[in-house]
Amino acid sequence: MTSVWRRNFRLFQMAGLAALIGDVSALSPAAAAPVNRCLAVAGMPPKVQKVALGSAALASTEVRLTFTGHATFLIESAGGVRIVTDYNDYVRPTVVPDIATMNHAHSSHFTDFPDPKIGRVLRGWNPEGGPARHDLEFRDVHVRNVPTNIRDWSGGGASGAGGYGNSIFIFEIAGLCIGHLGHLHHTLSPEQLAAIGQLDVVMVPVDGGYTMDIAGMIEVIKALRARLILPMHYFNQNTLSRFLDRIKADFPVEMSPSAEIVVSAKSLPHEATVLVLPGN
Repeated sequence: MTSVWRRNFRLFQMAGLAALIGDVSALSPAAAAPVNRCLAVAGMPPKVQKVALGSAALASTEVRLTFTGHATFLIESAGGVRIVTDYNDYVRPTVVPDIATMNHAHSSHFTDFPDPKIGRVLRGWNPEGGPARHDLEFRDVHVRNVPTNIRDWSGGGASGAGGYGNSIFIFEIAGLCIGHLGHLHHTLSPEQLAAIGQLDVVMVPVDGGYTMDIAGMIEVIKALRARLILPMHYFNQNTLSRFLDRIKADFPVEMSPSAEIVVSAKSLPHEATVLVLPGN
């Protein structure tokens, strides 16, 4: 951990914020023209785990990220927007989000019965076929997606409406670009990397099997060049340790005492860093 990142992280703790705080070929949809900073650079389900909404106010330059478990994060903006990633029936926060994203690999990443009070449900696949397309502006957040392929576990080939069963969702909040890889099953094509753009924070599945082997996932992490790397989808300590043992040769690894962090452009580490949040 760099001295600046360590100092910022300790400041968050002192202020009370940190305490609150298999190979498949990639399909390559055409990338949209860059329009903002993010684009300028080109299975048993887990047990229910409930996480309450953070209480500390956020500055306009800050985003709160809470790891609820598995592949689910609660993302909160200063404008009060609540987003839940890979919303499902097993792992979810106690709050009803304004936006829920999903992926179609299996039931711990989506639900057919989202809470009807959720105003915007973004499925990472298109039930009618072809890739899903999302480009949502809501208050102080912008959410978009880049479709990717997933395996069919029954052996019938790619699943999820023509193969596009997963989406990498990008959340543009407070001047940050935050990416959630979902249930990624393959490395990324140049077209997909260009469509994703330059991420600041990336949430990465690190199970090493259900999604992608560890070597392939590290290749993806290096290609994305985000400065803060948040592991997810790691089931247990052994699974997580296998990933950390491999990646620590390339990136520093830090352990967070809390499942909740507040991130800003100023608090990002100067070098790409893996930060492990408690969860599974």
